[in-house]
Amino acid sequence: MSVPAENESKKQESTDSLLADIQKKITDAFDIFDHESNKTVDVREVGTIIRSLNCCPSEAELHDMLAEIEEEEPTGYIRFEKFLPMMTKVLMERRYKPSPEDQILKAFQVLDTEQKGYLTAEELTKFMTEDGEPFTQEELEEMLSAAVDPDKKTILYKDYASVMAVEET
Repeated sequence: MSVPAENESKKQESTDSLLADIQKKITDAFDIFDHESNKTVDVREVGTIIRSLNCCPSEAELHDMLAEIEEEEPTGYIRFEKFLPMMTKVLMERRYKPSPEDQILKAFQVLDTEQKGYLTAEELTKFMTEDGEPFTQEELEEMLSAAVDPDKKTILYKDYASVMAVEET
């Protein structure tokens, strides 16, 4: 084999290996929510599956993804054979990546107009429900339970930004 052909062969092996790894992660994540082991999941759980794969689409992007893989006549379930190719493509293209810690920190600093180094639960609730794409009550409660210091009743966002950031694996 000539050197260029050998390099091309190694690139293909690497791509095949990455593809197999990604498809295994997708399958494993899907299977956790496939409660009846019939290769379907409840459409309401797809967002959780996608986010468990370090993929962070907005609600609108998630809605578009669901529209792409839903049955012609919506059943309330998503089939694995439709989910796998769509999710493989999304992960291979590295779409909807989570924000790095420094970006998250900058976003909190913009909200902290007085540069106190923290936000109150009330301030965060206001920002998360009134601006942009509002959080649902469930999302808000989940975020507050993880972010709020129970003693001070504030969000020390420097610490929380590192919790929110997802490290590349």
